[in-house]
Amino acid sequence: MSRRSQAVRKAEEYYDSSEADAFYKNVWGGEDIHIGIYSTPDEAIAQASRRTVETMALQVPDLGQKTRVIDLGSGYGGSARYLAGNYGCHVTCLNLSETQNDLNREKNAETNLNALIDVVHGSFEDIPAEDGSVDLVWSQDAILHSGDRPRVLDEISRVLAPGGHVIFTDPMQADDVPDGVLQPILDRIHLSSLGSFAFYRAEFAKRGFSEVQLAPMLGQLRTHYSRVGEELKSRYDEIVRLSGKPYVDNMLRGLEHWVEGADKGYLAWGILHFKKG
Repeated sequence: MSRRSQAVRKAEEYYDSSEADAFYKNVWGGEDIHIGIYSTPDEAIAQASRRTVETMALQVPDLGQKTRVIDLGSGYGGSARYLAGNYGCHVTCLNLSETQNDLNREKNAETNLNALIDVVHGSFEDIPAEDGSVDLVWSQDAILHSGDRPRVLDEISRVLAPGGHVIFTDPMQADDVPDGVLQPILDRIHLSSLGSFAFYRAEFAKRGFSEVQLAPMLGQLRTHYSRVGEELKSRYDEIVRLSGKPYVDNMLRGLEHWVEGADKGYLAWGILHFKKG
């Protein structure tokens, strides 16, 4: 990774840690570690998280064996296995945590999907792919970790073939968020701001993309972080043994900030879908 913002370096350090790895594998389930789309407020986290993947995939036209996909910030690779296993896509998982990448490779081998999935250590601020070599850029709740989001969008534009699609989710700030109110969240993830629907709409338009669909779902962000907090509290002693009390207590405080920000309308989340050209 030749160019990485400080926020990306901090994210790599965090997700490589044994404390974070144990938390995401055991509380989020170790397959889809992103925000879910819930049918009921008490639905299982893993089930809701998989629904997000299914919902996004249904939005992409002509998804199939000829589709070349790159998943930016692929985590444990759950989305890649879904796309490869259900649609026959070839997927490159680009992810900065080798701890997560190792488990991704193990799961790909267990499911006999090695031939369709490549796992690459790298950053979306400097994507190791040729110009125009990708039909679909996919990302879930990862781009927020960049300290240089315009560069990430430049890289997405570079690697996408003409007519290619980018579909992603991202925890964002509201378009009209007051100054300073998100500082507890920003401090935790080492950022000065989050993206927003207005930011992504404007920046993709500058790069010649057309808007396919923007689907705001702030309530799902609120439900997800609340559900994770409930799960963590109910399994507190177990996760403390795995991740340590300082990590768990800090995570609970962080989750409360996200829920509070959503309740006050300071945050945003949803599926964003653009087409190149």
